[in-house]
Amino acid sequence: MKIAIGSDHAGFRYKEKIKTFLQELGHQVTDFGTDSGAPVDYPLFIRPVALTVAAGEAERGVVLGGSGNGEAMAANRVKRVRCALCWNVESARLARQHNDANMLSLGQRLLTEEMALEIVRVWMETPFEGGRHLRRIQLLDAD
Repeated sequence: MKIAIGSDHAGFRYKEKIKTFLQELGHQVTDFGTDSGAPVDYPLFIRPVALTVAAGEAERGVVLGGSGNGEAMAANRVKRVRCALCWNVESARLARQHNDANMLSLGQRLLTEEMALEIVRVWMETPFEGGRHLRRIQLLDAD
């Protein structure tokens, strides 16, 4: 699967770990930065991930920051993006299963590295159940 990933300075360390984790699982990962822990403005790195997912150039996107809140808000401003801010495995599972989330936002300051990787694993593996939720999502994604 093609995955786009990006973070601000506060999510940089986990971004690097998640990127490696996804590559080890066989996914093709495009990294939109940032490339260090030096302070940056998060929209500069999050919006390109969201635009790539919205254009269908990546099937999924992962964004990170200190809390993940700003990153999720910035991503969700892009039409056809459904970015879920997840804080545990169950929120990740439900975001995929019920909401067909095509982007995941994580907060490095709020999660252990192990939990972040487990959230990503579950989010990647969980299929969308479709059914009654599908029409609602199609309406939201309509041009």
